[in-house]
Amino acid sequence: MSLEKTTILRIKKLAILIRDAREHAGREPAECAEAMGIPEAEYGAFESGESAPTLPQLEALAYFLNTPLSHFWSSQVIQNREQASEKAAKRQKLQDLRQRIIGVKIRQKREADEIELSELVERTGLEQARLSAYESGEQPIPLTDLEAIASGLGTTIQEFFDGHGPVGAWMREHSSLERLLEMPEELQEFVIKPYNRPYLEIARTLSEMDVKRLRAVAEGLLDITL
Repeated sequence: MSLEKTTILRIKKLAILIRDAREHAGREPAECAEAMGIPEAEYGAFESGESAPTLPQLEALAYFLNTPLSHFWSSQVIQNREQASEKAAKRQKLQDLRQRIIGVKIRQKREADEIELSELVERTGLEQARLSAYESGEQPIPLTDLEAIASGLGTTIQEFFDGHGPVGAWMREHSSLERLLEMPEELQEFVIKPYNRPYLEIARTLSEMDVKRLRAVAEGLLDITL
């Protein structure tokens, strides 16, 4: 096979792997183009097999899609089109569920504070029919309306953040990582080393004890060391 044909085949194969990685990550072409710092048309040429990205561009894309760089030298796609469709349906189902949960939280908060729906209409400036649809989960709530509702209920937007689903788990993980990075470097090194885990477990157990039990432990340690 000639060098030219080999190059064309490699570009076509790379196009399939790039599109596969994007769809697996649930991203749009425009988002990938922005992450790579290029026009959307240029990114489109990568997915259509008309041209190939540079290595720095591919590295930026891999980072953005949270995909191993080695994927673009693989002979297998991450998922087939049927799996991609199932994943998209699952995401939509999760969003619909979250929308209903938010509606329930709004109604529960309003009723707990004995706020009539008509009063919330006055506080937010939103139509009563729209608020009813929001509370029942029949209509998605734009962020600006949710912020107005939260203010009208005397709470914050954080009250409606995902607390138990996959997004909530990601947010907790991200928050934990941020707190870890705020520690001095020597403490970060101590925490991430696996063999220090028993000491961390002891610290966690001690943090959950009341003052009386902590005093007893401290006195016991003094008896041992003296």
